[in-house]
Amino acid sequence: MRSGFALIFGAAPAAMSFLLVEWWVTGKPSVLGAISGAVAGLVAITPASGFVTPMAAILIGLAAGVVCYLMVSRVKQKLGYNDSLDAFGVHGVGGTLGAVLTGVFATRAVNDLRSGKPMGWVDGDGRQVVNQLIAVAISWTLAVVGTLIILKICDALLGVRVSVQQETDGLDFSLHGEEGYNLEGEGWRY
Repeated sequence: MRSGFALIFGAAPAAMSFLLVEWWVTGKPSVLGAISGAVAGLVAITPASGFVTPMAAILIGLAAGVVCYLMVSRVKQKLGYNDSLDAFGVHGVGGTLGAVLTGVFATRAVNDLRSGKPMGWVDGDGRQVVNQLIAVAISWTLAVVGTLIILKICDALLGVRVSVQQETDGLDFSLHGEEGYNLEGEGWRY
């Protein structure tokens, strides 16, 4: 399957599943939910795009929408981490899910990289799931260690926290001398 088709077959079902779960849980679907679901599907299908069939891409997308919705709406609240853009819930978890599911759904019918040998679990090589899990563990380790190193360097050079007063005043004003949301100024209309 050409990777462009895989992206569509991953993004559209993820947008729908994210939106449907959001609608079921909250009673209200949202445009942000549909967009977040589409991004989750794109992130999840990217590692698999040159290795899976259209049906597998659809399944990966459906799974990404549901799993990423649960991450951004439930797990984030339970763990209490600060991720206002849901980067971890959509990109981190969606990418991890896609990488692991690549090991499940990769098939030589799409990409005969191994010259006739099975590519993924559904193709007859369950070891590829283990390989994908190892790759995910290495990627997570590099990301965590690299982030901590960068964070320590930035904290030592510039600091990574603002004062309580700066936070109370608002970062637009205290750091940039501007008001991003001047609701009382001239010309503001509702």
